[in-house]
Amino acid sequence: MKLHDIAPQPGSTKRRRRVGRGISAGQGASAGLGMRGQKSRSGTGTRPGFEGGQMPLYRRVPKLKHFPIVNRKEYTIVNLKQLAKLPAKTEVTLESLMEAGIVTTNDGPLKILGDGEVTVALTVKAAAFTASAKEKIEAAKGTCEVIEG
Repeated sequence: MKLHDIAPQPGSTKRRRRVGRGISAGQGASAGLGMRGQKSRSGTGTRPGFEGGQMPLYRRVPKLKHFPIVNRKEYTIVNLKQLAKLPAKTEVTLESLMEAGIVTTNDGPLKILGDGEVTVALTVKAAAFTASAKEKIEAAKGTCEVIEG
């Protein structure tokens, strides 16, 4: 077999369409592009995204800043200064805080934030803790237990 013997499989190639070569060729005159208008002219029509002069979508939509977080986790947040009033060796959970009146609504799992100081030992059971909150609770000889919320 030589290079000049190579040919495509029979039936795998079609002859190209010769448009604008007379009425008998089937694609004469307007070459299948219709009559008049921007899209019938030679050269390309309009660029991708062009909307006839209207402000195009890619320029109408806001760019970059403030993308919303998809599936954002909502927490019921409590600061340490709110827990300072509780007596020593209290078990702190979302339910106990609602009973004590520190939290009024259940906005999701409990998260403890580190604003304020704790002087008594507390057993805190929450879904999340900030690093400073965990540090301050353990410094007051309390315990932090992460529970699934």
